[in-house]
Amino acid sequence: MARGTILIADDDTAIRTVLNQALARAGYAPRATGNAATLWRWVSQGEGDVVITDVVMPDENAFDLIPRIKKLRPELPIIVMSAQNTLMTALTAAEKGAYEYLPKPFDLSEVVSVVGRALTGTARRPAQRNGSQEMEGGEDLPLIGRSAAMQEIYRALARLTQTDLTVMINGESGTGKELVARVLHDHGRRRQGPFVAINMAAIPRELIESELFGHEKGAFTGAQTRTQGRFEQAEGGTLFLDEIGDMPLEAQTRLLRVLQQGEYTTVGGRTPIKTNVRIIAATHRDLKLQIQQGLFREDLYYRLNVVPLRLPPLRERGEDIGDLVRHFLRLAAREGLGQKAIETAAIERLKAHHWPGNVRELENFVRRLAALYTQDTLTQQIIEQELIETEPARHSSSEEEPKDLSELVERHMGRYFASFGKDLPPPGLYDRVIRQVEQPLLTAALAATRGNQIRAAELLGLNRNTLRSRIKALDIRVFRTPMV
Repeated sequence: MARGTILIADDDTAIRTVLNQALARAGYAPRATGNAATLWRWVSQGEGDVVITDVVMPDENAFDLIPRIKKLRPELPIIVMSAQNTLMTALTAAEKGAYEYLPKPFDLSEVVSVVGRALTGTARRPAQRNGSQEMEGGEDLPLIGRSAAMQEIYRALARLTQTDLTVMINGESGTGKELVARVLHDHGRRRQGPFVAINMAAIPRELIESELFGHEKGAFTGAQTRTQGRFEQAEGGTLFLDEIGDMPLEAQTRLLRVLQQGEYTTVGGRTPIKTNVRIIAATHRDLKLQIQQGLFREDLYYRLNVVPLRLPPLRERGEDIGDLVRHFLRLAAREGLGQKAIETAAIERLKAHHWPGNVRELENFVRRLAALYTQDTLTQQIIEQELIETEPARHSSSEEEPKDLSELVERHMGRYFASFGKDLPPPGLYDRVIRQVEQPLLTAALAATRGNQIRAAELLGLNRNTLRSRIKALDIRVFRTPMV
């Protein structure tokens, strides 16, 4: 006896054939058609336990058909397939109430697995939203790329926009963490509310609590009026905590209390304030390592890491570089820099590059080309010349190790500034860099002396009181073990 009837709609005969064969082998009873009209007739007659449909069909777009199916048979799972495998396709599928979205080309074993989950109800069906806005495609996509890595991101985002779950985004600088947070907000349940972002690395540590929770008049020197914090500004919407790994421990404690109790007090205030915000956090750091080093609270980590989302660096999605470059060239043309094409060989050269600054660095590079060159077509020679001229230090020293720490820092800072292109990093760079160098230095000295602060101070050439002061200021956890 068949495990269930699966209705397949796709105008590609080959796809219908392979799906028929795969589902029949798995014990299902597939029925296939090449048009939307037949699919609608079958559904209207009460046939089928699961629907698998392509988006674009000769007589009707599936995104127009799905709402009618959901109205007639709301519990019927619909699996959407599409060769237009962009972020908006995934989001629109979720908007319309699809059970799952599968980009083409797909893995047959995955299709069979999804059908099984749909029939047993083990995967939660995304909730359809009322009054949803039409999704725009083409050049205005917030995220670009058709690689397998990005398809996983799209599918995850399509699911997460239907929830208020806390999300932790991890990725290198320039991978688009804030863009992803924006997508979760702009296409989520809270899109009518505010989106408020705060970068922990750009705010002096003594001001972070005031920035987050606000302060009362007279709470500290210079507090002339009551000031709203980011939690209050984001009420009913989304609060994006960027670079959460740079948050001081004392602020982490207060944030944890807010997440646990759903309320906070302003700096200098006494009355608890209820909060209703969705939290999205992001970091480029290894928070598990920071937990081991005593720099990040483990309990806060688990509160924030409800749904982890890793953004791949550009080097892991090289096949997307062509789409990204053409997208950035279109943006440059809109800004009056002229229409430009790019050779296939030039794209291949860009794919071979490492791009330590990821998508942000690539965007700045393409905009620079659009501004500097008058040619209608960017050639491989132009790309080669620009890569060499703009990064001579990296090419000349790529085969040799840095001679000392200062050279290593110099190289790192050169790459850091290059990743911002013509822009500048957030203010407070000196303090951030000193902290990032000083923290591991003191941690290493304390580890080498088994937590003995007297010996660590001697090793570092510091006064013992100075060392203690810096340990406290840097939130370094000291573990004392006997010297042997």
